[in-house]
Amino acid sequence: MAIELIKSAPQSEFAKDVCAGLTKSPQKELLSKYLYDDVGSALFEVICVLPQYGVTRAEERILGRHATEIVSGLPAPAIVAELGSGAGKKTRVILEALSRKQPISYYPIEISSAALAMCQRELRDINSISIVGFEREYLDGLLEVAAVREAGQHLMVLFLGSTIGNFDGTAGMEFLSRLREILRVGDSLLLGTDLRKPIATLIAAYDDPLGVTAAFNRNLLVRINRELDADFDIEQFEHMAIFDDQNHNIEMHLRARTDQTVTIAKAGLSFRILGDETIWTETSHKYSQTELIDIARRTGFRRQGQWIDHEWSFADNLWIAC
Repeated sequence: MAIELIKSAPQSEFAKDVCAGLTKSPQKELLSKYLYDDVGSALFEVICVLPQYGVTRAEERILGRHATEIVSGLPAPAIVAELGSGAGKKTRVILEALSRKQPISYYPIEISSAALAMCQRELRDINSISIVGFEREYLDGLLEVAAVREAGQHLMVLFLGSTIGNFDGTAGMEFLSRLREILRVGDSLLLGTDLRKPIATLIAAYDDPLGVTAAFNRNLLVRINRELDADFDIEQFEHMAIFDDQNHNIEMHLRARTDQTVTIAKAGLSFRILGDETIWTETSHKYSQTELIDIARRTGFRRQGQWIDHEWSFADNLWIAC
C-alpha cells in the first residue's frame, strides 16, 4: 500500500480524521459523521421517506402514539437536549407533549448547520418553547447545555433514530457511559434503537433501488474534494451495503472500481487504492432486547419504559440515570 504524506500536518479536524482513516490498514475508513454536510443532510431527509427505509416512520409511529405516556412521569421543570436533531420532525410530538405541562427550553445539538436551521424552522411555532441550537459534537454540546441548566431542572436527552448503532464495537458503550457522566441522578435519556430483522430487509434499506443512499454515501467523496482540495474520481467508486452476521451490523462501503492514486492536498496525503478495495463509511448495529437491558445496566442507567414498533422492529427506550 503506497502512502505519501506531502506536508507536515493536516490543517483541520476534518483533514486529520480523513488522513487517519484513509491510512488505516487493512481497512480504510471515513467517519460517518462527515456524511452530513448540507447536501448529505438533505439526501438523508429523502432516505427517511423511501419505502425501503422504515426506521424514521417506525419511530414516528411510536412517538405519535406514546409521546404523552413517555413524558408523563418526568419531573418539572425540565429542559430537553437532542443529540443529532436533524430537521426535528420526529421531536415535535415530544416537545408538544412537554409544553402542555410547562414552558420548555429545547437545545438541538448538530454538526450540520443546515440541519439546525431546518430544525428551528420546523419547531419554532410550538407554544411555550425556546430553541437554542448548538453546532457542536454531541457530547461537547451536551456539556454546554448541562452547564447552563438551573438548579432543580430535569435534563431529558433525546438520542433518536438509532444513531447509537453507528458507533463501532465498544464505542457505543463508551459513548453512553460518557453521556451518563454528564447527567445527574434522575435525568432521563430517550434512546432510539433499531432491532434485528431479516437480512434482505436491511440490505434493501441501505441500498435502495433509486440510488439515494448511494448518492448520500458517494457525496462524502464530493465533500472531501470540495473542502480538502482532493481529486477523487467519484465515478470510479460504487456504493455497497454489506451485512455482518456475526456482529449484527449493516455496513456501508465505497468500493474502488479501478486502481487509483488520490491526492488530498489539505490533508497532506497522497495514497493508492486498489480496484475492489473499499472505504468503510458507516456501521449500523441492530439490537436485541437482551442486549439493550445489558447496555443500560453497564452504562449507569435503569430502564423506565420501552415502546416497540412491530411493523419495522424498532424500539424507543426511556432510561433513567442512576
